[in-house]
Amino acid sequence: MSRTVPAAVAATVAAGVYGLLRRRTDAAWRRTNRAGRTVTLYAGPAAVLGTAAGLAAAPGPARERAAGVFAVLAAGGCGAYDDLVGAADPRRGFRAHLGALRRGEVTCGAVKLLGIGAAGLSAGLLVEEHAVDGVLTGVVVAGTAHLVNLVDVTPGAAVGCVALLGAAGLAGGVTAAAPLAAGGVLAPVDLGEQAMLGDTGAHALGAALGLALARGTGRFGRVALAAGVVAAAAAGDRVSSLARRVPRARRQLAGDTGT
Repeated sequence: MSRTVPAAVAATVAAGVYGLLRRRTDAAWRRTNRAGRTVTLYAGPAAVLGTAAGLAAAPGPARERAAGVFAVLAAGGCGAYDDLVGAADPRRGFRAHLGALRRGEVTCGAVKLLGIGAAGLSAGLLVEEHAVDGVLTGVVVAGTAHLVNLVDVTPGAAVGCVALLGAAGLAGGVTAAAPLAAGGVLAPVDLGEQAMLGDTGAHALGAALGLALARGTGRFGRVALAAGVVAAAAAGDRVSSLARRVPRARRQLAGDTGT
């Protein structure tokens, strides 16, 4: 029963927000996917607001609810900034953005990377009693947010990752119910190539799941999770970069050298 309320609230709000947004025709929130179909990014804001509402309605300490809502809104906000402002930047992956940052150039990707890291750390320190646990939780929150976004390279990939992480997170408490429900209700439009989560939704769902996973274990478990999500995100960065290069390589082989 304790999981039913946040799940129901998250699903209802996510579906309602998407239903309202899909009627809009803002060009900034539209993309052409790899199959050449026009899709919207409206699933992202729907996932953010649905997950935040579900976490706010979840039972438990107010401090934990506040940490979850803050992490989701901050991660979603950073993702939206990159979706809207960074769309024209061809650089992808941690290495490219960190390399630019070392040269003194602050890219949208660097803002997102640092912003979500700071948000995860703040949420971790807010919810945990000991600083060490807060830092570890922050790493898990930020790492999971980036991981879910990195696997979002084909329709259904991100929501599939959310389902797997959400199933694991439910074992540790009710926090995972909200992102799992929000992702689930938006899965049909993602799989149907009508809308996509984008950085906005992927980061928000991942941040909520990271908090759920971290809160469901002890300090040694958080160490293992932190190491795992960092390693997985690093590996996902390489795989994602390769996946994005494949369509371009195919076009070049076919003689199409257009941008």
